[in-house]
Amino acid sequence: MHAPSVLVVGAGFGGIAAAIELRAHGIRDVTVVDAAPGIGGTWLHNTYPGAACDVPSHLYSYSFAQRTDWSRLCSPQPEILAYLQDVAREFGVADLVETGVRIVSADRPRADGPWTATAEDGRTWTADVLIVATGQLNRPVVPDIPGIDTFAGHTFHSARWDHDHDLRGRRVAVIGTGASAVQFVPAIAPQVGQLSVFQRTGNWFLPRRNRAFPAWWRAAIRRVPGLQRWRRRFITEYCESITLMIRHPATWGRVGRLYSTLFMRAQLRDPELRRKVWPDYTFGCKRVLFSSHWLPALQRDNVSLETEKVTAIVPEGVRTADGRTHEVDTIIWGTGFAATDFMFPMAVTGPGGRSLADEWSGGAHAYLGMTVPGFPSMFVLYGPNTNTSGGSIIRYLEHQVRYVRETLQEAQRRGSSAVEVRSDVERTYDAELQARFTGTAWTRCDSWYRDDTGRIVTNWPGYMREYDDRTRRVDPTDYVFHAPSRPA
Repeated sequence: MHAPSVLVVGAGFGGIAAAIELRAHGIRDVTVVDAAPGIGGTWLHNTYPGAACDVPSHLYSYSFAQRTDWSRLCSPQPEILAYLQDVAREFGVADLVETGVRIVSADRPRADGPWTATAEDGRTWTADVLIVATGQLNRPVVPDIPGIDTFAGHTFHSARWDHDHDLRGRRVAVIGTGASAVQFVPAIAPQVGQLSVFQRTGNWFLPRRNRAFPAWWRAAIRRVPGLQRWRRRFITEYCESITLMIRHPATWGRVGRLYSTLFMRAQLRDPELRRKVWPDYTFGCKRVLFSSHWLPALQRDNVSLETEKVTAIVPEGVRTADGRTHEVDTIIWGTGFAATDFMFPMAVTGPGGRSLADEWSGGAHAYLGMTVPGFPSMFVLYGPNTNTSGGSIIRYLEHQVRYVRETLQEAQRRGSSAVEVRSDVERTYDAELQARFTGTAWTRCDSWYRDDTGRIVTNWPGYMREYDDRTRRVDPTDYVFHAPSRPA
């Protein structure tokens, strides 16, 4: 049986890893498409001031393409983007990427037939295998606030930063205080005239100064045998400790909360501001943020923190529940992404007209976060319940693409036209996975980890090493291998 043809949707870390893995193991007919003008995924789009990764670069990088020249603990966006693009060229997959392609639908009418993906401009691609690598953080969200179209000033989302708009001296509103805002607010605060930050809920913080590495350390990483490997191991264990705290909120979680409390109190001298920013939920229920610059930025003379609910946007600015109108020239949306929508609004249809949107109407689910019954030879990277609360998503992606490749090779050995996870296997897996959230911090508040039904659909409920173990080998008995159609 010949090797399958593969269409990968998305040219971020997941899509590039998939192309490298497949090509390295004899699956050569691989095409990667992306709506963006280049390789990079979220790191191509998110160019806001101060953009950097929360995860240290020695871990937030492919294990097979390590670098010893990272400039600092958590590299800035241009450095991460350059790394990914360099790796794509180094491993010979950059030329496989077709940019400016926004896939709007993917259809497989028969299990023994191919997938056909259709782009917004009408072009189509046909392939035996569909790998959706659009990730969880690719679609910016702007909340539906009354009057949003009436604002007389300028607005943009942080994930689509308008670098032509000069913020110097302006009155700026930032709506949202998530991970992106925590990075760009300290960067723009010294430039703007007045900055009003609108917060819905506070965050738990841990320190991250992220200074440039000194020359001696960079030299040691390059020259001392085993230091890079030790560094990755140390960071891995630190990240796993965050998950330990989230999984055990009554014990280890209290240690994390104490550490965060001492750090935040040391940074916040103003008791009124401290009261306003203090989170009212269990440590770890929402994403724990790393910053040593956010809280000091809120204490600047030209920065105010507003905690009243935003009720409307008016031509002059932002109106809050207390009746005040905050007059501003610019509104920046730091309101995150449609993380629980995954590949949607792309319409995915399997044999018999089965709709993935209907299948996921009660909450997204997939076996090992990758494959869904009824959708043969379709795989999702960074899919349902594979987000990490403490660790590197790239580690998950490497295990996923290896698992996908081994599954396809098993289908090839059997002469199958397609491979599909058994519905009973996926159903049992999903029930066990959801049960693991019971008693953890994740269940103790509302967060972007949950969809509209309240189901936690983004996060993996355990440790990185557990996901490594679950995806280490493919069990053929978990799958149905479809026979190819017979010639008439």
